[in-house]
Amino acid sequence: MGIHGRRHAVALAVVGLAVASIVTTQASASAAGGGYPGGATPGTGATSGTLPVSKTILPSAIKVDLQNEYVRLPLHRGEFKGQTVWYVLTEASDQGAADDLGLNFAPKLANAGIGCATCVQDVTLNGPSDNIFGEGTVHFAGIPDFSPTRVLTAGPTGFPPSQATPGAVGDAKYSPFIRVEGSQTVYNAPIVAVGDGPFDVEHHTNTADRVLAIHPAAKATGPSQFHGASVDLLFIRGFDSGKPIVYLSSDASDATTAVLERATYVPALNNVAFTGGDDFLGSARERIFPFVNGQTGATNPQAQGLAHLIVDGHASEDASLGNKALLQALSHGGDALNVQGDFPTLSQDNRRDAYSPLWEAQFGQWTPKAVQQGLNTRQTDEFQILKLAAAHPDLLTGPGGAPYGSVKALIDCPVIAYLDTEPQEDLIQPAPGSAVDFSGAYFQG
Repeated sequence: MGIHGRRHAVALAVVGLAVASIVTTQASASAAGGGYPGGATPGTGATSGTLPVSKTILPSAIKVDLQNEYVRLPLHRGEFKGQTVWYVLTEASDQGAADDLGLNFAPKLANAGIGCATCVQDVTLNGPSDNIFGEGTVHFAGIPDFSPTRVLTAGPTGFPPSQATPGAVGDAKYSPFIRVEGSQTVYNAPIVAVGDGPFDVEHHTNTADRVLAIHPAAKATGPSQFHGASVDLLFIRGFDSGKPIVYLSSDASDATTAVLERATYVPALNNVAFTGGDDFLGSARERIFPFVNGQTGATNPQAQGLAHLIVDGHASEDASLGNKALLQALSHGGDALNVQGDFPTLSQDNRRDAYSPLWEAQFGQWTPKAVQQGLNTRQTDEFQILKLAAAHPDLLTGPGGAPYGSVKALIDCPVIAYLDTEPQEDLIQPAPGSAVDFSGAYFQG
């Protein structure tokens, strides 16, 4: 079921950070908030069956398989200099186009080309002259190379890895964001496979590293019939506003991030407007909150972060439907469990419209004090994280002790669904200066 046009009731729920009750008694850090109801740590959602359609945010999603950790999406055929390529569509910058194609509405994508000619790929579109009922062919200007071998070797504590080599690299003209000649609408259209098959869904020599299966188009049964192909893509579990969600990861601007995300390395994304922009004028970005050194342990309810992903999430292995150990680990919380910012189901209009699939990473590093006192616990809400970082730099900083904030790594992460109840409200009110609001966030002084 789509989310466009819903009216959300505003019900303010101020609940606090799981770490806060500990911080209050051990570090006098009451600014972090109160505890979760009953002291429970938020789980990562159901681990079996098929997700009900009512919890799907991306309207065109065909199926969300919670045991095998994939979302099935329509697969579209394109071309690059005579070579067949296959892509998915997840967002559009125009509301009408999003509604028509069953995509997430992401108006910020209209800003992706500001000051950067290569950040949005200009493509052409044509349909066959004898077409009765069917889509046209997109002709891309650039594509990824899926032939490299993805390599990830854990470091002494998991993260940072001692070796990280992306398994897919975009060429100089490739961007997942496209604009069809003659139109101003920007679409998120990551290429996920090249060629006419057979497709390597074990080691991904001609597919993206998250492709688990490709289903060819069914044979036409007569005139005016459309039978589309589809692709199963490994999704990621995370949180927004205290609720478990799932999303994809297709492209990243940083090589190591691309390896961790099983994404295509696209350096051009670094130039998308603009660093630290979030919800300000001209920005195409939104914030995502990974942790580099949260707790680890496959059955630890406080586990979270990149070290956890590498140590417990089988991150060094190729993803496939045959790798049951990897799929089971991820379904039981083995992802990094990143926290996203503005989300398409939030109750406030400006927050929903601030959604973008292009997430700018705000990597957090727990200090030795936080680790030693067991305060590096699982986080699930952006404004609790921002408040904690602002009030207690003795507990949470940027990597290497740097001030908390953007580290200029961008990830294309389209949202797919929520797993429990719909994210509607942040768990706490934003602290002054941590969000753009209409009552003075521009003028803190």
